[in-house]
Amino acid sequence: MIRPIIAYGDPVLRKEGEEIDENYPDLKLLLEDMFETMYNSQGVGLAAPQIGLAIRLFIVDASPFAEDEPELEGFKRVFINPIIIEETGKEWKFEEGCLSIPGIREDVSRKPDIIVEYYNEKFELVEEKLSGLAARVVQHEYDHIEGVLFTDKINPLKKQLIKKKLNDIAKGNIKVSYRMKFPLVKGKH
Repeated sequence: MIRPIIAYGDPVLRKEGEEIDENYPDLKLLLEDMFETMYNSQGVGLAAPQIGLAIRLFIVDASPFAEDEPELEGFKRVFINPIIIEETGKEWKFEEGCLSIPGIREDVSRKPDIIVEYYNEKFELVEEKLSGLAARVVQHEYDHIEGVLFTDKINPLKKQLIKKKLNDIAKGNIKVSYRMKFPLVKGKH
């Protein structure tokens, strides 16, 4: 089932997610819904807070980047209760966007290499070293479960320049090709 994406301004996007265990209700169905929702909105990652759940869970499928980055072919993962153990390397800028903040793309600086530990969909513990765009997608989604948005990482002047756009998103004054739930609009989906 395709779920509405929670728009910028909703408090759930600012909450630190709670850990879950393998008995989380309907986890398999939730993961199916998240992948369907992400693909429907042409995303490469989706965190549970973006569908209204303040839990430590996100999914990624960065294979759309595989044309430019062949190592991303088949990079599809479920991250449950992840912890980024290490971030290393010289920060690099790359333009990021977010399904919860449509129409806004800005350069964000992140370190290129990470080591992340997480449970996969079978609740097997995995430790993985990621680099480049794979690391960036994971860092972006990880921020979501920490209550952080990519707009928090842009320079203050740029943030000032997009303030009106952010307010418009919160009020639902935007057009998107996927279902959204806006915090400042009653009943509009």
